Amino acid sequence: MSEHPLIGHNRLLIVDDDLPLRERLARIMMKKGFEAITTDSLAQSRLQLKQHQFDYAILDLKLTDGYGLDLVDDIKKSNPNTRIIILTGYGNIATAVAAIKHGAVDYLPKPADADEIARALLNRGDNPPPPLANPMSPDRVKWEHIQRVFAECQNNVSETARRLKMHRRTLQRILAKHAPRG
Repeated sequence: MSEHPLIGHNRLLIVDDDLPLRERLARIMMKKGFEAITTDSLAQSRLQLKQHQFDYAILDLKLTDGYGLDLVDDIKKSNPNTRIIILTGYGNIATAVAAIKHGAVDYLPKPADADEIARALLNRGDNPPPPLANPMSPDRVKWEHIQRVFAECQNNVSETARRLKMHRRTLQRILAKHAPRG
């Protein structure tokens, strides 16, 4: 048996409706030894599952035609040993638990580092991967969350403030600032 974990078992399905992210992630993962096949929807992914068996999958949670979680069962039927990672910009505990219960091996918030994704895909032991050397600061996490909710609300400040239970002027001040470092 080979020491390199990818030799002979490296077909990776990447499903994300964000084209630049999908292409960048595919390029990086191919450099890491994966054979990457990309799609941007549930429909395209299901077609790929009819043609290929995948050893790994990276699924965006929210797609234009549904949810990446809807693919987990289909992928597992094709190959029960597929290691699946869910990526999302809309993280919450309930969805993370659902992802793991469906058969995903990890649930990572966007923006996720390619090295972090590769570690999660390849980690075969019961030991979780080591913590990141440079995790996001709490201020950065808060800023990212506000930006995601703002985008979900089609950049409507009043609706975003209502959802975040925040005063509209406070939100406007936060949105006017640059992203915190880290």
